[in-house]
Amino acid sequence: MAAEPKPEILAAFQAAKGFMPVREGLALHAAATEAAALGLPLLEVGTYCGRSTVLLAAAARDAGVTALTVDHHRGSEEQQPGWEYHDPSVVDPEIGLMDTLPTFRRTLHRAGLEDHVVALVGRSPQVAAVWGGQLGFVFIDGGHTDEHANGDYEGWAPKVADGGLLVIHDVFPDPADGGQAPYRVHRRALASGAFTEISVTDSLRVLRRTGTGI
Repeated sequence: MAAEPKPEILAAFQAAKGFMPVREGLALHAAATEAAALGLPLLEVGTYCGRSTVLLAAAARDAGVTALTVDHHRGSEEQQPGWEYHDPSVVDPEIGLMDTLPTFRRTLHRAGLEDHVVALVGRSPQVAAVWGGQLGFVFIDGGHTDEHANGDYEGWAPKVADGGLLVIHDVFPDPADGGQAPYRVHRRALASGAFTEISVTDSLRVLRRTGTGI
């Protein structure tokens, strides 16, 4: 049976600002719990306000590893003013730009998980370029343009250890359901020969590192 988050963790996840549905969140937590058994850090790209981070941090805490989360905290393209997912409550009133970092920190504090997360504030390719270690788990949920999705994949997928997991969110085979960049990255990962898909939950895809052909 897949590991489920404790009730207080699930409540913190549901209370946090963000977009991930519960079914996908449960699948994410189960994958993170499995990958954490490798004893390596868990990493997500695309923190936003910490909704999914709560689940990764809980899995990391239970396994005695660290969760890492990468975001510049200025919002992705679809979160800017005038776009569908813009939220004025996370705009810094002094400079007029989005800043989700304070909300993210409050999310972790309320969940009691601050000590189990390292927040890496910066753009994903820049952070990946200076991260030299292996990871047991990489969750790609950042910007949804081809440039950003491919940059996240190219920067982080090679760092997934043998047997580790690569998780991709918002994979929609039908263009009518959503943007296609994560879907194309998902197909790219499978075509590389380095990853094998092991589960599908709505738009969440879980792949295991089984080869070296990235």
